Amino acid sequence: MCCREVQSVKNNVYESIAGVFVFVGLMVLVYMTVNLGNLSLFGDNFMVLKARFNTVTGLRAGNPIEMYGIEIGHVGSLSIDDEVQMAVATLNIQKSARIYSDAIASIKTAGLIGDKFISIDPGGSGEILGNNGVIINTESPVDINDLIGKYAFGSVDEEDEMDFGEEIQ
Repeated sequence: MCCREVQSVKNNVYESIAGVFVFVGLMVLVYMTVNLGNLSLFGDNFMVLKARFNTVTGLRAGNPIEMYGIEIGHVGSLSIDDEVQMAVATLNIQKSARIYSDAIASIKTAGLIGDKFISIDPGGSGEILGNNGVIINTESPVDINDLIGKYAFGSVDEEDEMDFGEEIQ
């Protein structure tokens, strides 16, 4: 009887150690999922802003938002505002970012044919936008296909062309 009790205690110790390792492994897995997947469990450090664009060609939910070349958030969703017939981008931006009512949101391309991102010029002369604020000044992306088509088929007016040798004033 004595040997069975000792054997039972040893089995309980081994089972407890295995249980601790499984628990720690699951906690590491949850931690990595939250941090690498940009998920949030206990509240966000983001505020939501909206920006209306004529077109959001190439922009997707999850694309980065940059200010001064530093990533400050991501595109939450894209939708259509039926009243004004414009595309609406929902922007999830870090609460620490100070964006003013005269800010400009532009859709840019990373590289020549890279992914799209939103670049924000924060402004500075208006009021600070809070949660659910709207960025009024926006710039839609340049459609490379349209530009190539205009040049290829000769539908660009001479007034529209820019001589890159001239100084822009």
